[in-house]
Amino acid sequence: MSFNKGDIARIPVPSVFPDISFQAERCIEVSRKDWDSHEGSWSFSELHLLACNRQVFSLIEIYKIITRFWSSLVLEVMSLEESINLKFIEAYGLHDELVPNVELNDITLRVNPHYRYGGNRSEEELETLLQCDTLKELVSYAIGCMMGRYSLDKPGLVLASQGEAVRDYLAQIPVPSFAPDDNAIIPLTDQEWFPDDATNRFRDFVRTVWGEEHLQENLDFVAESLCLHAIKPKKGEAALETIRRYLSTQFFKDHLRTYKKRPIYWLFSTGKQKAFECLVYLHRYNESTLAEMRTDYVIPLTTKLASYVEKLEQDKDASTSAAEAKAIEKELSKLYKQQAELNTFDEKLRHYADQRISLDLDDGVKVNYGKFGDLLAEVKAVTGEKAQ
Repeated sequence: MSFNKGDIARIPVPSVFPDISFQAERCIEVSRKDWDSHEGSWSFSELHLLACNRQVFSLIEIYKIITRFWSSLVLEVMSLEESINLKFIEAYGLHDELVPNVELNDITLRVNPHYRYGGNRSEEELETLLQCDTLKELVSYAIGCMMGRYSLDKPGLVLASQGEAVRDYLAQIPVPSFAPDDNAIIPLTDQEWFPDDATNRFRDFVRTVWGEEHLQENLDFVAESLCLHAIKPKKGEAALETIRRYLSTQFFKDHLRTYKKRPIYWLFSTGKQKAFECLVYLHRYNESTLAEMRTDYVIPLTTKLASYVEKLEQDKDASTSAAEAKAIEKELSKLYKQQAELNTFDEKLRHYADQRISLDLDDGVKVNYGKFGDLLAEVKAVTGEKAQ
């Protein structure tokens, strides 16, 4: 609780201490950089995948380069820790009681799958988990670039204060290589209803970073990686549709885990049928966001759904195949439910939009998330209470 004169001097620190200071500092440096490569770190700047040599355009090759680098870091820290242990054992004469060896799963780096995932998993399973999570982090970072939270042209946070807009982004980055969304409303839909939905913008992001020539190859690698653990593979599904399925079914769940149930991208959802869902960036929300969501997406989608239903009803009437007619009928049944759900959501959205709700970020995510009733998904998980 307190120290008197001479107390520190009496601590039995051997003379070996100066010899290990460099090794300890290197371990700290590697650990800090490892943590800061994670989006949850206050000092996060950019992903390892993006920090790699930009002359390599194949994501598969980049991933191989990165994982070799990660392995070398893990082995380096292991060697340093064992060296430090040995010196202390020698200094205190503990050869008969301790060994300097360090287990691989005790190297506390996020890039070390043996520590990150633990358990009695095989090497293959550990590598699978690491690959899947690394590509999920790429998707999350891309969403951040769409929102203006991050940028390909500047490390670290760009827009991260309440009420910031595109003009604030352009003041920092006048000519962005990948422009943020105008109003930070990003649709997540199981079909391509909007050209600026998350799936299409992710494709544009990959094209911007690694070029057109390797675009399909890179999308294939992202899709294959997501299917290793995040979602189940689906036979005959194109890469972009796999990515769409991940975004519409799993991304927000992963986002909640990343931010410990205090999301920074909020998922507005019509409900169980998922007729319409979109992400809104907390820091770019303003009093007109809900009205823009309704005008730009919900009302147009209502019209698009009606047209699609009408087309399918005509196709069903013209069909000469019983199997085809049954498939169309099944799709129509789903669409009828989505139409009803979307209409109900639109009424609620209009009600809340008219209120022009403002946020106070000093109150925290939990309080602010509860201001929108059941327009948002996972309300109970975030606020601890059912939506009112």
